[in-house]
Amino acid sequence: QIQLVESGGRSVQAGDSLTLSCATSGFSFSRYVMGWFRQAPGKEREFVAAVSWKGDMTRYADSVKGRFTISRDNAKNTASLRMSSLKPEDTAVYYCAASYESNWSSMYIPQVYAHWGQGTQVFVSS
Repeated sequence: QIQLVESGGRSVQAGDSLTLSCATSGFSFSRYVMGWFRQAPGKEREFVAAVSWKGDMTRYADSVKGRFTISRDNAKNTASLRMSSLKPEDTAVYYCAASYESNWSSMYIPQVYAHWGQGTQVFVSS
């Protein structure tokens, strides 16, 4: 059974830092690109960051570039999202996702991700 379980979401103040984790099982983690997406109330799900299966390439949305860092540990089958200098507009449910797609240029597209977690809520107050 394929599982992706996010954790680490909570309420923080603007300027704080927070690390989200994604624990996975049931698939060959090291062969999948891992991504983080988020969805705010009333908005569509949007791309946040992605990391290649080796961990040697990363990609970020412009809105989080320089503030967020995505990483992975293939030995532990986990992915993480380190978020710094958080802003109220970062408030959303954050989802981790896994993609077997080999076209790195498409990693910002939700549809290329086959497996998703249930999400973890991040609330940033001003």
